[in-house]
Amino acid sequence: MKRLAARLSLAILLCASGSTFAAETCRFIEARAEREQCYQRQEAERAARQKANEIRQSQQKAYEPMTQEDAVVAKSLRGICRGC
Repeated sequence: MKRLAARLSLAILLCASGSTFAAETCRFIEARAEREQCYQRQEAERAARQKANEIRQSQQKAYEPMTQEDAVVAKSLRGICRGC
């Protein structure tokens, strides 16, 4: 699991750093076919980043810290005598 997280973070880092450079260079390609291929690669990279972000967010949502109300209820239940 840690390896997967490390690989995803590395992939996101590489995509994020390369996409800014690629966005600037695609614009300056004069051949239409090559420019379109460059834009398609950028779109594929963007989709991969978005999917990785969605996976990361869904993993983060799996852990929900105890809310303040839950803490109050748990504290009140600890005071109840269960063996009486």
